[in-house]
Amino acid sequence: MFIRAGFEITLRCDGPTPVLCALSPRPEVKPILGDGGVRTNPRLPVQTYIDTFGNRMTRLTSPGGLVTLTSDFVVEDSGDTDAIHDWAEQIPVDHLPAETLRYLAPSRFVESDQLSNDAWRLFGNVPAGWSRAQAVCDFVHGQIEFGYHHARPTKSALDVYRERRGVCRDFAHLAIAFCRALNMPARYGSGFLGDIGVPRNPEPMDFCAWFEVFLGGRWYTFDARYNVPRIGRILMVRGLDAADVSMVTTFVPHVMEKFEVWCDEVPAGRSIDELSAELRVPVVGIAAA
Repeated sequence: MFIRAGFEITLRCDGPTPVLCALSPRPEVKPILGDGGVRTNPRLPVQTYIDTFGNRMTRLTSPGGLVTLTSDFVVEDSGDTDAIHDWAEQIPVDHLPAETLRYLAPSRFVESDQLSNDAWRLFGNVPAGWSRAQAVCDFVHGQIEFGYHHARPTKSALDVYRERRGVCRDFAHLAIAFCRALNMPARYGSGFLGDIGVPRNPEPMDFCAWFEVFLGGRWYTFDARYNVPRIGRILMVRGLDAADVSMVTTFVPHVMEKFEVWCDEVPAGRSIDELSAELRVPVVGIAAA
């Protein structure tokens, strides 16, 4: 199956403003149409670089006034849902790969140290491994009320646990905090997730946050907001938490004038040429499917 994804975001800045964007698919995501890069209107010089988490970042300087950031691309997807391996075991800390150890520590939005007692009280009797990670997901999904009006940029996992409400990034932060407190490496992820294989949500689309847990020698995707295996995730970024992968960072205050995101399955029978003509940004190249 093929999935078309992208966004159009318009910023208003009062004057020249450096901008950092975490808005491109990860380098391992290979679009078959378009490149997933960020385009600007008016056209501005942009630089891309790979950060310490392996994310593809974009930097530019807005001259002030309105600047629109756009991306539009097509990827091929297997159509499989998120993997479920309920036999995956939890690896003892002293046997974990060194590169996973930083995902056991508290971070900006994930106070796993302050939630440790509650984590062991709630989940300490659940068998270690997949069952325990899933129990965390079940708890967060069942106990936290979702609502965009509950969002605020400073909300942490501890805040979510106390307030029992939040948005998808808050669900992810709380689940990550519990997993780290239980000695399971866990990291934040976000990207595109369209309504593929599920009833269509009439609300405007947004980017989606989830999390990954290291079990049985590999990382697995969990999603505490939806808590069901989903089809067609397009990963943009990974980090310790949302502080590492802010969607748009400006170094002078800005106003977001427009925010539109799309992620849809391409209807069967559509040709590459037809899709290429419809994309909102010029096609740099077409890779073999």
